[in-house]
Amino acid sequence: MKYVFIAIISLLVVSCHEETTRKPFTVVTVDTIYEDSLSIRAIELIDNTLAFSANKGFVGTVNLTTGKVFGTNVQYDSIRPEFRSIAHTGTDVFVLSIGTPALLYKTGDHGKLELVYKEEGENVFYDAMTFWNDQEGIAIGDSSNGCLSIIITRDGGKTWHKQDCTSLPKGKADEGAFAASNTNIKVIGNQTWVATTHGRIYYSDDKANTWSVIQTPVLHKEATQGIYSLDFYDDRLGFAVGGDYTQPESSKANKVMTTDGGKTWNLVADGVEPNYKSCVQFIPNSDGKGLVAVGFTGISYSSDMGATWKKLSDEGFFTLRFKNDSVAYAAGKGRVSKLIFN
Repeated sequence: MKYVFIAIISLLVVSCHEETTRKPFTVVTVDTIYEDSLSIRAIELIDNTLAFSANKGFVGTVNLTTGKVFGTNVQYDSIRPEFRSIAHTGTDVFVLSIGTPALLYKTGDHGKLELVYKEEGENVFYDAMTFWNDQEGIAIGDSSNGCLSIIITRDGGKTWHKQDCTSLPKGKADEGAFAASNTNIKVIGNQTWVATTHGRIYYSDDKANTWSVIQTPVLHKEATQGIYSLDFYDDRLGFAVGGDYTQPESSKANKVMTTDGGKTWNLVADGVEPNYKSCVQFIPNSDGKGLVAVGFTGISYSSDMGATWKKLSDEGFFTLRFKNDSVAYAAGKGRVSKLIFN
């Protein structure tokens, strides 16, 4: 029995060593699972279902086992909303449109979408949405009346209320967020990070009751420049990407990393790959070393916390979510695809 025990321990040590010395990815295989004439910028993985929202008022799901697609078109008066945000709780899916009027729907009884929030105004434009838990959620939008637009629910999404500017940091002129991938917000526990067009990070440690703000070195001289996406591996390690979609080949001052929960941000891989990207995500179970960034400029990968990157594909996507440490799903112009990394 002693020798059996030693053998088991040896196998465990070898397995752990293999896990920590996993070879970096060298290729990605793209398998399209849904195609249509839509612009899809918001996806959400819910168990074995991928939910997505798009323009033309379209909201859909893909069963990742059977491939079966269910979709519905939403119309408000004569408007087919352009949905660029999606989120979910344990019971409902929520979609939010850009522009005015802002229209926020939830799945109600029998799966029928019901309107739970509407906002009209010249500067109304919402960009991203997520939930801390089944009762509390947040959506962010461009500045209005001197501060960022932030709406909150505390009752499972039944009602939403806009935060007053007196409880928010002072906004900058024309500051907003990019509705490019529904990844302008990241929440972990009670903490929240929000990225803006001005390269700033709004931070709250109490579910948006109080806020602070810090300026990052991300380039933001033009309206099309700033942070497009951020992600956190844990409550200390975070990464943000962006650039300028009108100058997509530029890789100057478009990637920053934090190791102290967002108190400080430093440029990484400055002036080199990757160029403009609209979404970045940490790879699960990678000890924070693995990152993938996507945009219409292609798919880029880092195995060393963003210090160096390799372009794995020219395939263009707007947004990405990982299902496990080697499989992700991405969406873009006219399609949703499964990405397998090897």
